[in-house]
Formats: sequence, C-alpha cells, structure tokens
Amino acid sequence: MQSRHRVFAEDQLLAQLQGEDDHFDNVPDSLVLIIFNKLADARSLGRCSAVSKRFNALVPLVDDACLRIDRVISTDGADAADDALGVSGGGTRQRGGVFSGLLKTVLLAVLKPFGHCDAGVRSAAHGQGKHAPHHSPAQVLKNFSSIRNLRMELPVSDVGTEDGVLLKWKAVFGSTLQTCVILGGTKLDHAGPHSAAPAAAPAAAEHDASQSQQNQGDGSIPESFYTNGGLKLRVVWTISSLIAAATRHYLLREILKEHPTLERVELTDAHGQGTLCMERPQLKEFTDKPLAAAAAANRTQVPACNMKLRYAPMLELSDGTRIQGATLVVIKPVGETGGICGGRKELDDFVAGAFDGPFREAVAMLSKRRTYLLEMNGF
Repeated sequence: MQSRHRVFAEDQLLAQLQGEDDHFDNVPDSLVLIIFNKLADARSLGRCSAVSKRFNALVPLVDDACLRIDRVISTDGADAADDALGVSGGGTRQRGGVFSGLLKTVLLAVLKPFGHCDAGVRSAAHGQGKHAPHHSPAQVLKNFSSIRNLRMELPVSDVGTEDGVLLKWKAVFGSTLQTCVILGGTKLDHAGPHSAAPAAAPAAAEHDASQSQQNQGDGSIPESFYTNGGLKLRVVWTISSLIAAATRHYLLREILKEHPTLERVELTDAHGQGTLCMERPQLKEFTDKPLAAAAAANRTQVPACNMKLRYAPMLELSDGTRIQGATLVVIKPVGETGGICGGRKELDDFVAGAFDGPFREAVAMLSKRRTYLLEMNGF
C-alpha cells in the first residue's frame, strides 16, 4: 500500500507536468510535414498518425510516400496468344521461326503475374492459425490525400533468372507502354579492376576475347548468336520484362484513380531488377485515356513495338566488371511520337540515364554498337 506522502508527491508532480507547455506543440506544422516527408515510409507514417490528433491531421498531407509491399499473391490468367511476336531484321536475316510457342512458355514458366498485394500482413499472424485480412496498396494509401511522389517496392523481382545472369529493365507507361529499355548479360563478373580472369575457364575466356576482337570493328552479331540459342534467350528476356512492366502498370490503376494529386510514380522491386515510371504527362494520359487490359490476364495490353537490339560478346567496364553476352534492347510502340521519349534526343537521354553505377557505362558502350531492328506484335 502506497503511503499518503508518496501519493501526494506524485499528484503534485503530475500537476506540474500538466501545467508546463509541450515544447513540441510549438514546432510549426510546416516543419513537422518536412520531417514526415523525409520519413516517407507509409507504415511508419501510419503509426505516427496514431500518436496524437495533430499528427493524425498532418500525416494525410505529406507529399512523399514509400510503400514496401510484403507479399505478392499469384493469380490465374497467364494465357496469351502464341503468335504475339513477329520479327524482321533491319540489316539482318528473317528469324520468325524462333518464336513458335515461345510466348506461352514465358508466361507459364518464367513470370509470376500478380493481381493482389498484401502490404500490411506478415507471416506471424498465420503462425497463430488465423487468416489475417489482406490489404491492397490502394487500401494502405487511402488516407493520404495529398501525395505527389509515390514509390512502391515489390518484395521480389518478376522475371526469374539463373545465378550470375544480368537482367535489368526500365519502362515508362502512360495509358499504355511509351518506351522500355532492357540491359542483359549471360554472365556478370564483379572482378576488381586489376584482377585476372578465373583460371577455371581459360578456353571460354579466349573464345570470348577472340570473338570480341573479330566483331570490334563493325559491332556485328556473330553467326553463332542465332544458332546457339542466344537470340531466343534475348526474346525471352524482352517478353518477360514487358509483361512484368505491364502487370505492374495494371496494379496501379486503382491507386492512380484515387490520388489525382500524384506527379510521379515509381514501382520497383527489392532486387532492383525492373522499374516502372510515370510522371505528370503519363499520369494525365492515364487519366484521359482508358486503360486497355490484355485478354484473360491482369496486365495492361502491350502494343505492337519496334525494337533496337545491340550486342557485345564481352564488355569490360572501368571498375573491372565484366559482362558476357551484353545486350541492350530499346523498345518503342509503333507510331508513338509523344510521351517522355517523343523525340530522338529525348529517347537517347532516357536510355543513357536508365541505370546507375557501372550499368550506365555498359549502356554507353553498347549504344556505340551496330543496331539490329526487330518488330513485335501486340499481346
């Protein structure tokens, strides 16, 4: 039992604390919003909104938000037309037979289409034998009324690749695809700038070196590229990346509808494989034109496109990174003249700045190689 003196002392201290001003209340709302914008994380902001009535009123006014999605749930609808691709060479031979049955294989085996995301539930709830409710990204963001810049991050990359394979892509969408750039390589070696090539495979290194020397002058693709499955692999990368981008774009439809204040949206993944970007002109186009969904699939329809492919058997970058079978693919819809890459210079600038670090240098080196033109039907 507490003594009467202790109870009196606690009551006196409480009265003193209640009588003092809360110095945090003197911080202006504009400064608190700056702090919240730096915080950005949607979950952390949600927790902040539960601290006080003032925070609850300020959190929905933030300009910047970042939402990390915990879980991706697969949905059916991976079927698509087998005749989605047709290829014709610009300066190279016709290779149409390569694509027979290829798109269906990609859709069924390579991709993991997603249609519903759980952004607030972890496996702990399932450990209790209960099914926790699923919250879509739109539900998590519904209380934010003034978002201008939104970044969303998926837990995994969409396109499965083997260890050591390089595959990165960046796409811009309005109501449909505007442009996409893909950087790939059959093997990525992060060796130091002065380290020697591995002794385990001298024959392969010599082959790549000799092949690179043979094609250094004109940047042409060797004949073996067509016969050893090299072209087929690049087609798989291209189709997979486009469908991954179109699926992410479809995921955004509800969010974009409910947040007209958005000026920039970026949807990436934790592995940094692919990035979907939309800025103010693309967001306006998305609002003005109806979204065309692909038949029997939770993704946006990909229009007929022209593709420019550049290839180098081996690239050695200034930091010592080596990329074998380096490939750069730039994709633009047929007849597309507007958007972020409406002109030649805008497209070149977009491609040059699509990736950071050593991959920016790889793009610059590949951009000097011979260009091969391909055509792809919509799907």
